[in-house]
Amino acid sequence: MNFQLHKTIGNLIMENFSDGFEILLDRACGGTHNLPLFSSKKKAWETELCNVDILIMKNGKIKVIFEIEESNVKPTQICGKFLTSALAAYYIYRDKKVCGMDKSVLFIQIVDTSKLKKDKTKKAKQWGNIEKAIKHIIPVKKSRIDKYKLFYGNVADFGPNGEKRDKLINYIRRNSK
Repeated sequence: MNFQLHKTIGNLIMENFSDGFEILLDRACGGTHNLPLFSSKKKAWETELCNVDILIMKNGKIKVIFEIEESNVKPTQICGKFLTSALAAYYIYRDKKVCGMDKSVLFIQIVDTSKLKKDKTKKAKQWGNIEKAIKHIIPVKKSRIDKYKLFYGNVADFGPNGEKRDKLINYIRRNSK
């Protein structure tokens, strides 16, 4: 897999949020390492819950978490990525960098539409229902993730002239203060 949507979103975030924020990208998005989230400050296999695609941090705290789905766009995958992140409390890198969640965290999920048959799919409606259901249950008890948004599209939609690019940028700016 060449992770084109991951790279497109990674570039978009780096171009628009590098001033005043710390941006961390996983390998698929153009970074150099995984971005593991843990349930406690103890870095161990038993406390690691997931690896995310992008983190936007401010003042050493996680403000925005991104998950980008290019291959598996089924409800279980989408909901599972959200829930494991909601259960997490810390990003830890090499025992040197420990960052907790800010008081309010935005979770953004981006789902790839490039493999769908445009005239035969009901996925957009399904994803809309998933988004509504997740918004209805947040915040999950003791989770700092209190905002959720699901975007869908392809590389062209989020690329330099894409119709969803500005919507994503503006949504992040409005909801990550």
